[in-house]
Amino acid sequence: MQQIIEIVPNYSEGKNADIMQKIIAPFQNNPLISLVDLEMDASYHRSVVTIIGEAQTVLRQMVESAKIAASLIDMRRHSGEHPRMGAIDVCPLIPIQNITEQECIDLSRKLAQNINEASQIPIYLYAKSASNEQRSLLPNIRQGEFEGLATKMTNPEWAPDFGEAKPHPSAGALAIGCRKPLVAFNIDMNSNDKGKVLKIARRIRYSSGGYRFIQAGAARLQERRLCQVTMNLTDYEQTPLYQALEATMMEARRYQMDVVASEIVGLVPKACLVNSLKYYLHLEDDAVLDLSLPDIVELSMKYFKLRDFNEQKIIEYYVKNK
Repeated sequence: MQQIIEIVPNYSEGKNADIMQKIIAPFQNNPLISLVDLEMDASYHRSVVTIIGEAQTVLRQMVESAKIAASLIDMRRHSGEHPRMGAIDVCPLIPIQNITEQECIDLSRKLAQNINEASQIPIYLYAKSASNEQRSLLPNIRQGEFEGLATKMTNPEWAPDFGEAKPHPSAGALAIGCRKPLVAFNIDMNSNDKGKVLKIARRIRYSSGGYRFIQAGAARLQERRLCQVTMNLTDYEQTPLYQALEATMMEARRYQMDVVASEIVGLVPKACLVNSLKYYLHLEDDAVLDLSLPDIVELSMKYFKLRDFNEQKIIEYYVKNK
């Protein structure tokens, strides 16, 4: 039986579609893997790519994509709303089928070594693959961003796990690790006041005393003329989607703001949506809720105010049709 993994590389290019097509070319026209999603964001100047497929094939093609990205993206001329430290800023690996978490951790180390050898980009291991507790959280590794990497790397505590203790001149550094499915959940506010939206984010995120499994910040979307609470739910079983949304709406009242919409970047597990729908449908956590994917999409758009959402955003859609 094939071992199936998902990878979600984040590239620091969100404006030039031609460049991104070259970067994702290694993931196309291969029967063993599927390029599930490419989401480009000009405000973030970042693209999130989702690939699911046979583990070894995915790893080989990711190395090829990293080499292309390192040659085309120059971080010395990069700016955007999202924190970043490299051309391929982060690449998580998520076990999907017929593969254990430990096997996925081993694959992440292999991928890190292969990308470093192929591109000379220094690699940090994070999440479940982290070499120490400090590196388990991506924001700790990324603190200082690309501009602060050279100084940061002179500290022996921040020597990379693979490669020399100096950033790649134009591609910076990369974080790779095995993690549980992370839900990238952004909430649109009816305000362009980034400072106040950041205050909302600080009240709900763990680093400022909020929910244990929420990382959050603020971003301005120029094309939509509003600001977002941008967050990662690092364990949706412990901090459900509905709690993140309801907490944001509660804190927004302080500033007379409303939530106008939300979005999920990348893919989301079916269980994440179903478990939170139980809250709005007045069901206990252990209640059985048997919904089709179209039903889940309809209810999620209604209760979570999701925009740009369809069945193809749910992991099980791909696994079912693989």
